Amino acid sequence: MVKKTVALLTVVGLLALGIIGVRSVFKTDANENEVESTQSSKADQRISRAKQIIERMPDKAEGYNQLAAAYMQKARETSDFSFNAHASEAINQSLAIENDNYDALKLRAKLELTDHRFAEALQIARRAQTVRNDDHDVWGQITDALVELGEYKGAVEAAQTMVDLRPDSSAYARVSYLRSLHGDTDGAIEAMVAAVKSANPNDPESVAWCRVQLGNELLNAGKLEAAERQFDEALQIFPEHRLAIEGKGRARMAAGDLKGAVVIYEREQAKNVSADAAAVLGDLYTLLGNNALARSQYEKFEILERENAALERSWRHLINFWLDHEQNLAEALSLATREYEVRKDIFTCDSLAWALFKNGKTQAARTLVDEALRTGTKDARINYHAGAIYKTLRLPQKAIQHLRLGAALNSAFNPNQATSAKQMLAELGDRRS
Repeated sequence: MVKKTVALLTVVGLLALGIIGVRSVFKTDANENEVESTQSSKADQRISRAKQIIERMPDKAEGYNQLAAAYMQKARETSDFSFNAHASEAINQSLAIENDNYDALKLRAKLELTDHRFAEALQIARRAQTVRNDDHDVWGQITDALVELGEYKGAVEAAQTMVDLRPDSSAYARVSYLRSLHGDTDGAIEAMVAAVKSANPNDPESVAWCRVQLGNELLNAGKLEAAERQFDEALQIFPEHRLAIEGKGRARMAAGDLKGAVVIYEREQAKNVSADAAAVLGDLYTLLGNNALARSQYEKFEILERENAALERSWRHLINFWLDHEQNLAEALSLATREYEVRKDIFTCDSLAWALFKNGKTQAARTLVDEALRTGTKDARINYHAGAIYKTLRLPQKAIQHLRLGAALNSAFNPNQATSAKQMLAELGDRRS
């Protein structure tokens, strides 16, 4: 059982259950006709009921709020986030009818989080609290925004308030992520198990989401078989869950089954084109020696990711791709510097540190990577970067400490960097490499 104490949090996606989704997914048949499918989902049914309410009461905010929530659920169910544009329109209608109505403000904050407008989401959630301060969902939104902005102390305090108000699945998921960010892998798994157990069985997508996050934490801990079982469970509950499918692909990669991972990602790409999956496929094809297919996927990634960057107002994924593939290093540094000016979470700090390092500014890179490590994170990518920077600065013990984490965990996400970490450890004389 997860105790409701601040100490438990501070000893130490994830973003809110309401905002986690798959980036970079585009469908060619995404339109409202899909909502009228004869095999309607629960979100489709909610959309239909909300429209009926609006027909009966077009001058009331309630129907528009219900319609916005239903569209946002539809976006999550289908991994087609064009439905969020319909949600935004419904929220606008609601606020036009009743300015500052509480439910619309909550939905607007949730949508801002989905669109990676974290400062705006925080402002709106605080505005909602002027109406009501005891809603655990709004405390969750505040937690998410503060996490993404890198304000972790405030995030822990907000998450604790959320747990105290109602210790449910969404609260435990935030506890899990905060623990993970602070390097408490076992605690993150414990909290995510609690999230799975308390998830609403009548909401299969959310149950599947919780199992995916548990699988991710198990994967981070090197418990590959247990992680893959969670992804399989998620797919049984919600067969088309994009995050579960990609989790399964990562599990196959971590197990060394590169061809099996390719099959999973290729099958999913044939349904819905994703920038993230394109980047992974490019790396897999490279490892398997198929450079022509790798180039094709890398080109696809750049096209899609530029569109995503404009929508999300974040270039982080493109920056990291360029740095990992030794491309556009000066531009990557410029963009990473710009990102850091508005957002100082550990992952933004890491991107800037790696950009500085790749541009030969190693001492400046150390300052930023130290900032990225400030929570004690065991994130493999951050620790791999830290190890490489410390090695260049001739700090062998610190380099070995962090490269071990990069080598042990990174194979699930980047086999090339895991191999590089092991090579650097050997050069440093680490007998455990």
